[in-house]
Amino acid sequence: MNQTYINELKDHIGREVTLKGWLYNSRSSGKLVFLQLRDGTGIVQCVVFKGNNEELFENAKSLGQESSIIVTGTVKTDDRSSIGVELDVTGLEVLQNASEYPITPKEHGTEFLMDNRHLWIRSKKQNAVLKVRHTVVKATRDFFDDNGFILADTPIFTPAACEGTTTLFEVDYFDDDKAYLTQSGQLYNEATAASFGRSYCFGPVFRAEKSKTRRHLTEFWMVEPEMAYAQLPDVMDLGEKLIKFITERVLNDRKEDLAVLERDVSILQAITAAKFPRIHYDEAVKLLQKGFAKGEMDNNFEWGGDFGAPDETYISKQFDAPVFVHHFPAIIKAFYFERDAERPELALGADLLAPEGYGEIIGGGERATSIEFLEKQLIEHNLPKESFEWYLDLRRYGSVPHAGFGMGVERATAWMCGIEHVRETIPFPRMLNRLKP
Repeated sequence: MNQTYINELKDHIGREVTLKGWLYNSRSSGKLVFLQLRDGTGIVQCVVFKGNNEELFENAKSLGQESSIIVTGTVKTDDRSSIGVELDVTGLEVLQNASEYPITPKEHGTEFLMDNRHLWIRSKKQNAVLKVRHTVVKATRDFFDDNGFILADTPIFTPAACEGTTTLFEVDYFDDDKAYLTQSGQLYNEATAASFGRSYCFGPVFRAEKSKTRRHLTEFWMVEPEMAYAQLPDVMDLGEKLIKFITERVLNDRKEDLAVLERDVSILQAITAAKFPRIHYDEAVKLLQKGFAKGEMDNNFEWGGDFGAPDETYISKQFDAPVFVHHFPAIIKAFYFERDAERPELALGADLLAPEGYGEIIGGGERATSIEFLEKQLIEHNLPKESFEWYLDLRRYGSVPHAGFGMGVERATAWMCGIEHVRETIPFPRMLNRLKP
């Protein structure tokens, strides 16, 4: 049996088509039944008239929410419809008549919806969010593929920490060995960048942070580009180009989904033409301290600390575009960051803070090139040198200035969608107290 998809119906006005999908909702009015059919590409109203076929009409009336059905009918224009058409039903095949579907059109609590995440993703808004995520991922891959980067995937199992030992998930490996779920593919990216010049990895990463904030997941997806013969300014240049490219793609390809989410697209449109400000960590600290003096911040931020969510939100609100903060204190950055030659207490790193309180969406910087420096860093960070001998080889054989960053897909998607919590931007979120469904 041929199948037409709902997003193709405008090309079939006046023709008979067959749609395969699920009953999103329904209502009846006298001799008419209105079926809202979804198929993953959209939702269309299918009208069943009792006078045409009474048996078909009774079958349509009996259907429960999320019943799986195949509908045949003629496509007609309908100016009241959000997609401009409706279907005049002439045939109905019921694969399963579902009953007592748990997620009804009424309001439900967050925990209930998360417990039923496998069903919740069928709803209009969740469907729209995940379509935006798809476009963010596709745009990201296209950007790097079209700009000379080679995809080189990195291991999920690693022998040691990359971002600090306190957020590692430890797992049993063979012969009583221990392995860890990757926090980042960056160290391996440095090896592939020395092969390809420009490389990137794209996959899941894991952080054992006992955090319940709206910005955190224990498993999330990250894209991480790395460039040989590159420095800190190159990181910020590339990050700005990437975010603008993604934003333009989402605005162009996901108009209907952004409308479903009631996203203020003017904010995103302004981003595409803006120059992203770049401020020194020292300047950011002064902004926060001024905010405290004005009574706009609860705590007086001290130089040397890492930014929390309120700090990032306050800084970003001072600008009309995403803002880079660079030259962080080395003590709060990972062991592999290059140091500022004039102020060795500073790391050559940068974070990109998104507007509207979404926080850091890009973090990266320049990598240290001195093997002697890195050997000292391993000792200071209490990291086993034997696990990093391969990494030190990258400095023994052809060390060059190189730099890169990581961008979290979920935070970027949450910002694009204008939704509050990153848990809705991944099909099946893993959080501190959630391991199912």
